[in-house]
Amino acid sequence: MNPEHISPFGRKLLDRRNFLRHSAGALGSLGLSSLLAEENPTNFSGKAPIRPDFHPDRPYSPRSSHFDTPAKRVLIIFCPGAVSHVDTWDHKPDLYKYHGQKPPGIPAVTFQGPTGNIAQPFWDFKPRGQSGKMISDLVPHLAEHADEFCFLHSLHTQTSAHPQGENFLNTGFTMEGFPSAGAWMTYALGSQANDLPAFVAINDPRGLARSGKNNFGSAFLPASFQGTDFNAKNPPANLHRPAQYTDAHDRATINLLQKLNAQHLERFPHDNDLAARIASYELAGQMQMSVPDIMDLQGESASTHKLYGTDTGTPLKKEYAKNCILARRLLEKGVRVVQLFNGSDPSGGNGITNWDSHSNIKDTHAMQAEIMDQPTAALIQDLKQRGMLDDTLVVWATEFGRMPFLQGNGTGRDHNPDSFTCFLAGAGVKKGYSYGTSDRFGFKAEEKPTSVYDFNATILHLMGLDHERLTYYHNGLERRLTNVHGHIIKDVLA
Repeated sequence: MNPEHISPFGRKLLDRRNFLRHSAGALGSLGLSSLLAEENPTNFSGKAPIRPDFHPDRPYSPRSSHFDTPAKRVLIIFCPGAVSHVDTWDHKPDLYKYHGQKPPGIPAVTFQGPTGNIAQPFWDFKPRGQSGKMISDLVPHLAEHADEFCFLHSLHTQTSAHPQGENFLNTGFTMEGFPSAGAWMTYALGSQANDLPAFVAINDPRGLARSGKNNFGSAFLPASFQGTDFNAKNPPANLHRPAQYTDAHDRATINLLQKLNAQHLERFPHDNDLAARIASYELAGQMQMSVPDIMDLQGESASTHKLYGTDTGTPLKKEYAKNCILARRLLEKGVRVVQLFNGSDPSGGNGITNWDSHSNIKDTHAMQAEIMDQPTAALIQDLKQRGMLDDTLVVWATEFGRMPFLQGNGTGRDHNPDSFTCFLAGAGVKKGYSYGTSDRFGFKAEEKPTSVYDFNATILHLMGLDHERLTYYHNGLERRLTNVHGHIIKDVLA
């Protein structure tokens, strides 16, 4: 190469003295970073990561938690669209006092435009159970179980947009491309079911939620740990073999594949991708037998169907009730994580397909509650009757709350990221307990403000996992569900 074609900086690098100086510095830096990596963990928290001990050809084998806890499985009931906390769980007497007024401090504009006046709850609140917890008549069946629930009234989030809100609650990030909480838990713990997926996402009868499969995806974790998506109405696709195929044909094909796969693995013993694909296909084969059985709800007693309400109410309520029975059956069979959705529609819905009630909240919230209330309460009651609530963690959640004042249209409540309520129940959780408070209007988290990071850190802790040590190395960072944030809410632990 003609030296004239080389830049001055390039000629400096070709100089022997400069080359040796730069090389020595670079090699020294590499050596130092290697030594530091050995002495100090790379995790932001200063703790060494705990890597789950699993093999690609056995991704769902059960694994030990980081420490012993009562919870062995988790049920996540997620209500997309933002349930109004001030009309359900968070009783605010001042809403009655200032009804129809606009006190100082109320913003002029919120997410969808101009604000209206303070509005009292659209349903009456009453004391429930021995705890006397004030819960509204919108959810009378769930209210009967108030003494089982641990309410978190001071939650707040980073966004007032639904897709980002769903992402944040379920993955710990407002952006796409991060694993869901269910994927993290199955990555860490595997499953107790050997013929069913470790993580099942039971979507609403109306379809996927706003953020779609992000809510139960695995992102950069191994694909084995994404949620398998089916519900009582729509079983997993392609489970049944063609009619012209006999059992003998099926068995011969499987035997041939096993032989070819074994030969390939012998030649390439470290081909983890192939091992993972084989495990996936083997699970699919087992599901051909297990899924039709688990989805056959006809064997459930008449009293069970009556409890859940599969034969009463609207068609959507009946389908959601069947989804709730399916959730219990999956948990019984040892599925580690079941995520049950109540609400759908990637394009919105304005309270018709989810809880997003920007107008006519009295009608639209009532419609959603009619679908959700009885079946969800029955599911929790059924788990308790069967003794499963002792080792099942129940999480009821929504992405954010709604405002204590009406929108300019006078009939709906806008998004409220600064205060909302979720609740926990079951294994390891205090019963009949309320943690934190919002202000007198339910507008902002006030006492013991609690982030979504704290919420997810606590869920992982209840499942026996250290949220600071459950990490996955990706693109140069030790990624985790709680990013670099989060504290366990110790007051809610039993």
